[in-house]
Amino acid sequence: MVFLDFEKPLEKLYEQLEKIKQVEEEGTVDMSETIKELEKQITKEKKEIYANLTGWQRVQLSRHPERPYTLYYIEQICKKFIELHGDRYYADDKAIVGGIGQIAGQTCIIMGHQKGVNTKMRQYRNFGMANPEGYRKALRLMKMAERFGYPVVCLIDTPGAYPGIEAEERGQAEAIAKNLFEMAGLKVPIVCYVIGEGASGGALGIGLGDRVFMMENTWYSVISPESCSSILWRTWDHKEEAAEALKLTPEHMLEFGMIEEIIKEPLGGANTDPEKMARTLKAHIKTQLAELTQISPDDLIEGRLERYGKMGEYNYAQSVEK
Repeated sequence: MVFLDFEKPLEKLYEQLEKIKQVEEEGTVDMSETIKELEKQITKEKKEIYANLTGWQRVQLSRHPERPYTLYYIEQICKKFIELHGDRYYADDKAIVGGIGQIAGQTCIIMGHQKGVNTKMRQYRNFGMANPEGYRKALRLMKMAERFGYPVVCLIDTPGAYPGIEAEERGQAEAIAKNLFEMAGLKVPIVCYVIGEGASGGALGIGLGDRVFMMENTWYSVISPESCSSILWRTWDHKEEAAEALKLTPEHMLEFGMIEEIIKEPLGGANTDPEKMARTLKAHIKTQLAELTQISPDDLIEGRLERYGKMGEYNYAQSVEK
């Protein structure tokens, strides 16, 4: 198990539990009561730690190296899945995966960011940072969904769109903007889930939906705490302060009306029980698709425009005649 800085008290308890279990396995002493007491103590400590997480601690949990990624969820929740590749313009972006899947009997297009489970795969997946071809691939799949009447499921987990000069040369901003435009008018249901990091336009590129949800230990913001700190203070040392100021937690997003619901995670985060988290996600997707597929395309689009039209505040400037 990997423990984050604020989880260090748990690390010692788990080490004690492992040693006691080893003694019991040797068959010399009955340690069942001691194990039960220690497990109770671990649960109590967990509840105390995770009851009052800061914004920065939520960011850390969203990046936990053992946290499940998009492909894990797809494997767990889809009875059948056929991955589709390429944007038909330039290349196949490995940072975004997608294809045709079947969730609880409902055929849909499912896609999301994929970070990679080890160093080699993270490099292969570009750490979940998509290039323009990734967003164009996503749009191609959405248009396919529209053609066949399939709902779209998007799983968001990215530190941001790839900021390299080659991505800008190939039209990064245009690709994301076009996705937003097309998703606003897509004639099939779109449900979006933030399963890890939801950073900036990289998240928005597949994040405009009829309903948007966040898992409990995730974040959603225009910028990461580190980048915000480096801009405002010229150093990363204020990242914790930036995380609080950005108000990026699921609770903040729910309060602002940016999401519909927070998806509860197992105690300690999705990484502690990925299978349970996958079952929870599958059940939630099933419910949402059952409701949204009953709505007409015109009403879906109308509701989508109304949903995003209510976000933010603005004023009309009136010209003054001389």
